[in-house]
Amino acid sequence: MEIKKVGVVGCGQMGGGIAQVTAQAGYQVCVSEINEQLLNKGLASLNASLTKAVEREKITPQDKEATLSRIKGTTSIKDFGNCDLVIEAAIENLELKKKIFAEMDSVCPEHAILATNTSCLSIIEMAMATRRPEKVLGLHFFNPPPLMRLLEMVRTITTSEETLEIGQKFGQSLGKTVITAPDSPGFIVNRLMIPQVLNAIRMLEAEVATREDIDNGMMLGLNHPIGPLALADLIGLDTMYFVAYAMYDEFKDPQFAPPVLLKKMVTAGWLGRKTGKGFYDYK
Repeated sequence: MEIKKVGVVGCGQMGGGIAQVTAQAGYQVCVSEINEQLLNKGLASLNASLTKAVEREKITPQDKEATLSRIKGTTSIKDFGNCDLVIEAAIENLELKKKIFAEMDSVCPEHAILATNTSCLSIIEMAMATRRPEKVLGLHFFNPPPLMRLLEMVRTITTSEETLEIGQKFGQSLGKTVITAPDSPGFIVNRLMIPQVLNAIRMLEAEVATREDIDNGMMLGLNHPIGPLALADLIGLDTMYFVAYAMYDEFKDPQFAPPVLLKKMVTAGWLGRKTGKGFYDYK
């Protein structure tokens, strides 16, 4: 099957980025939001991202206009009726995602592949909300999707080899390096990264070191491009908490247990860059 038109459910930080990188690769894209206000906000952010790429001479003004011409915004899931692939990028809530998958299954053509951008939730549960579990897989992009070169392709026990092959080719067509992970919480990257970030938070909580020393230690000592606390702020502390809790709930391994400090910061609404305050101030 040849993918020509791609749907993206959600036009937030991840959904908008996925829509952008997919349109830049030449695909026709339909991206949705739950209302016009959120859709316009998402499309404005997408436009700003492309403008920044022009300013940095990564793309030409003509490339930007061509990309925007391939993107259509909508508030109706029915507009996915002629998509060959739909990627769900809603918030990390399993019941919501299962509802979205059931709706996509009812409106998408029989041949369409349904994918999720989840970073930790059970994909088989989403797949079983449809009548096509063999055509469901994970396509986990990293933040921000236009810049990050990795794509985690996640297979469930029901995902067909044909679906995996199509997913692999699609990811490569976006210029991504594709790795294949099992449908297990955290997949590959987050299963490695989450304990590292949580340990950094525990060190700060125990006053072992300052936030600057922790981050500089990882950047200058291990050549990481960003420190673990700054990375948590970039990802979003609420997302960090949710992913860690989901992994702990599944594995019952203390290394995945969210630190008390992280829970308190989420409760206070200090979610990182998106709220202007996390482990660092961004205002």
